[in-house]
Amino acid sequence: MKLYYSPGVCSLSPHIVAHEIGLPLKIEKVDTKTKQTETGRDYLAINPKGYVPALELDSGEVLTEGPAIVQYLADQKPESGIAPPNGTLARSRLQEMLGYINSEIHKTYSPFFKPDTPKETLAEREAYLRKRYQFVENILAKQNWLLGDKFSAADAYLFVVTRWAAAIKFDLSEFPALQAFQKRVHERPAVQAAMAEEGLIKHQAAA
Repeated sequence: MKLYYSPGVCSLSPHIVAHEIGLPLKIEKVDTKTKQTETGRDYLAINPKGYVPALELDSGEVLTEGPAIVQYLADQKPESGIAPPNGTLARSRLQEMLGYINSEIHKTYSPFFKPDTPKETLAEREAYLRKRYQFVENILAKQNWLLGDKFSAADAYLFVVTRWAAAIKFDLSEFPALQAFQKRVHERPAVQAAMAEEGLIKHQAAA
């Protein structure tokens, strides 16, 4: 399988999940402005939506949308537990949280990366984002991970989108549990490996 990605954006989430479960993936970088991959392929021919991530299966089929991709990857190694079994309430809770992060946090960041967004809109979006993070803060103040005592695909997704706070100078100091969560996730070996492969951090020398 091959993951099409752009460094540090939402495609980092399935990249982390693959490392967490020990599933080998080929990766190919995409220039989301030119819509060209690093090998010169037309990305729109691979994913007509034009954005990452996209997962090219061995069959040649292409799966898109991060929440769908992370669940598909997790189901290749169900023993990893990074996604609960299909048909269980726990799996629905994972989908519930992935949906919340996708619609309420991920998409709220979008206007901040557009240079022509009016200041009034940015102020409104910042207030909205704080409310959405407060919900997450309340959960993480009680437990280490979003779904309880085990790291899940939802944690990978929250970590990735929350990394963008630094880029837009969004102050997270009022969310201490969220800040501690970000540190915990960042220190995970699988996260370090995925970030190094995307050039976001340097490879750590072996001890």
